Amino acid sequence: MTHLDFSVNVDHVATLRNARGGTFPCPVEAARIAVAAGADGVTMHLREDRRHIRDRDVERVRAEIAAPLNFEMAATEEMVAFAERIRPPYCCLVPEKRQELTTEGGLDVLRAGPFLKEAVDRLRSAGVRVSIFIEADAAQIEAAARIGAQAIELHTGTYAEGPVADRPAQLARLRRGAEAARAAGLLCHAGHGLSFDTVGPIAAMPEVSEVSIGHFLISQSIFEGLPAVVRRFRAIMDEARKG
Repeated sequence: MTHLDFSVNVDHVATLRNARGGTFPCPVEAARIAVAAGADGVTMHLREDRRHIRDRDVERVRAEIAAPLNFEMAATEEMVAFAERIRPPYCCLVPEKRQELTTEGGLDVLRAGPFLKEAVDRLRSAGVRVSIFIEADAAQIEAAARIGAQAIELHTGTYAEGPVADRPAQLARLRRGAEAARAAGLLCHAGHGLSFDTVGPIAAMPEVSEVSIGHFLISQSIFEGLPAVVRRFRAIMDEARKG
């Protein structure tokens, strides 16, 4: 089975920094440590309200970290212009509401206005590979392909954070989504809410080429240390991938 890329989301290192102000802990340093411990890339979500990651954090990771940056952003003029300027290798378009605590679900491509396609076109023209954070729904996935996305990221939060009894059905839904992505000619990524207990079955899906993990990973690092948690996730995913 092909290698599974592992991208570490460092947003909540910035959340902790911003709680007190100042410069510590530094999300750029967290990105550096995560890559040294075995992560393949770094994910950052620059929100409109700048509640965690700030513009300079993204600029520094782009300039200082050799591993690929997966830049998460809403499809707005401000964010498209920012991405056109820094040209991250990868970009994931996500829904964003100011009042939400975290991203609550996939982007509704079917009901999106014309700017979503314009955003995809502009990002691709800037040399950015475009992904859309999406539910495991065949119609949404096909719509993502139609507007020119090159990848999707399946929203795994309902599976990972919902009742344990519901997980088999949620995994079956995600598998169908991964298969639909492959049928549509899209790369398939996955992420949101994944933990040590839930990442294995996602990593085992052959269609999934990248997994992004953030909140649990950063939180668990308080107890175990960031390098140890990254290595443990890497081991779990590699073991699942072999099966």
